[in-house]
Amino acid sequence: MPLYMIERQFADKLEPSIDGLQTIEAANADAGVEWLYSFLSADKTKTYCLYQAQDPNALLDAAARAGIPADKIVEVDRMDPRPMPG
Repeated sequence: MPLYMIERQFADKLEPSIDGLQTIEAANADAGVEWLYSFLSADKTKTYCLYQAQDPNALLDAAARAGIPADKIVEVDRMDPRPMPG
């Protein structure tokens, strides 16, 4: 399944909560996307989130269901600095 990085810009500092994360996970499940992990900017106004999804429209659907922004979506490939086995 393709990988996507989503950049989200928030008007206020983001203060993640268990309830908020559960809402996002439920929205993701409904839209058929899988949230892998996120990074929060030092000023807590942006997140950079890695997802697996069929296409960008599924990510936009999940974001709309969760009531969170999806300002920029970029399809990405994984790169790893460690050597491949074999």
